[in-house]
Amino acid sequence: MEAQLLNTQGAEVGKVELREAVFGRRPSPQFLHEYVTKYLANQRRGTANTKTRAEVSGTGKKPWKQKHTGRARAGSFRSPLWRHGGVTFGPRAGHVRLELPRRKSRLALAQALSSKLAEGGLVFVENLGLEQPKTKLVARLLKSLKCDGRTTLVLDVPNPMLSRASRNIPEVEVALAGDLNAYGVLRARKLVLTRPALEKLAARFASLEDAAAAVAPAAAAAKAVKPEKPAARPAKKPAARPKAAAPKTARKSKDKGN
Repeated sequence: MEAQLLNTQGAEVGKVELREAVFGRRPSPQFLHEYVTKYLANQRRGTANTKTRAEVSGTGKKPWKQKHTGRARAGSFRSPLWRHGGVTFGPRAGHVRLELPRRKSRLALAQALSSKLAEGGLVFVENLGLEQPKTKLVARLLKSLKCDGRTTLVLDVPNPMLSRASRNIPEVEVALAGDLNAYGVLRARKLVLTRPALEKLAARFASLEDAAAAVAPAAAAAKAVKPEKPAARPAKKPAARPKAAAPKTARKSKDKGN
């Protein structure tokens, strides 16, 4: 796969090679939804906490007797039905982190990049160097690359000058190729990657491709070798049924008088 390589003025200066394993995946909406849900859940601090009826202040005395008052039955001033009472099924502190395997995270990133490439949301540039940390230079750069809306600039190494020049532009972020994730890719409308960032991004998937290449021959060999079927056991002959005994005939008794 190939894509256009642009300069800071938006003119094409060459081509870049894109790996099929990274930019040629078929996105799965269900899989990406699973990743984004777990990613956003892990971003929460989990400090929200409410008090139950056992934790709020108040006496444990019964407000009034059970019967013969004409009022509804009540057993505690701390009941969730009362003002200043406890909260039923409220949030509790103690956030549980949802783990996601590293290989699934990389696969989600590859699917997100493939989806963004199919939509035309990826822009590849030679570099994003600035002479001065001026916001107008970054705005001019984004206009030349036709990047409007939420845009993420992906670098290989930190660039303090670019970060300082772009921080006053709303919906523009600067990210590193080593920290890029599927949520950041899907959230941005345009993704601008430099050539060194693209090479570093491809290196993240090199180990995954090597592991898949090492497993594939072993799996193919195991599939080719069919286990021998056990020898068929000789069929057992059905046991002969015992012959039924002949019915006994009653003898006619002769009368002594005849």
